[in-house]
Amino acid sequence: MMTLSPARQPAPAFPMMIGVVASPLLTPCHQKILNELTRQLNARGALMLLLPADTEQTLAAQLKQAAPLGLRGLLVLSDGINDRQYDHALAASLLPVIRPDAEQDVQHDARLAGEEIGCLLLAEGHQRFGSLQSLAGISSQMQGYHASLMAANHTLAVELVADGSDREQAYQAVTRYLKQTRAAERIQALFCESDLLAFGAMQAIRDFGQGVHIAVAGFGDVDEARSSTWHLTTWADNIGWRINHALNRLLGTVAVEHKEGREGALKIRHSHFGKQRPGEMSECGCAHRH
Repeated sequence: MMTLSPARQPAPAFPMMIGVVASPLLTPCHQKILNELTRQLNARGALMLLLPADTEQTLAAQLKQAAPLGLRGLLVLSDGINDRQYDHALAASLLPVIRPDAEQDVQHDARLAGEEIGCLLLAEGHQRFGSLQSLAGISSQMQGYHASLMAANHTLAVELVADGSDREQAYQAVTRYLKQTRAAERIQALFCESDLLAFGAMQAIRDFGQGVHIAVAGFGDVDEARSSTWHLTTWADNIGWRINHALNRLLGTVAVEHKEGREGALKIRHSHFGKQRPGEMSECGCAHRH
């Protein structure tokens, strides 16, 4: 019986690989997640196949083409708009599917984050509060925000909806609100569902002028949030824990130890301040709106 020399042995099977389903237009938050996902997969000796799909039909075709690669599972990144549009294609793939943002632990932590944001804005002395979301309804972080305000005998004066998850839609929603609301009745503080929405809201406040000031807080702590352009106070989710938890479920015994706790952290900057705030505010890029 003839045997092959080591140099002529058949090529090894494909390395361990997962598929990542995402919208073709990646948000800064998605890019942050992909960077962490790549880092953790490299540590496990695994690879990622990005599946950028704008329709269920596109995803189904991509999964069919990827079948020979032997994907171990699929991780779905939420876009906050069409989270369930891929359901039939995902079910037909017969692969394990993880939606990190839908995990109970992640939802619980988002509610706690919203509570901390609310407490921070209350401590700043604001009296009229608003929220800005991508869609109608109530996200986990907004549930916590509402709860913190109610505990202090406050309610939301306005709930704005951007009808989308990008900054331009947030800009338009906040601009409409400012134009339609008398100065004496406007909110003093606004909690945004994401940093991207917060950037659009802050730009609308600046462009509207007329001495308008609204304190703004976001959620996500994308890289742009810490720039001098925004100095956005926001919640930094523990993406490392979320990704490790998801990979543990998809890859099983090959998982690596992740020693950090799952808790995120509030990133205190300047955007949540009241109108009169002495000191370091004059040194940052948001000072011209105060």
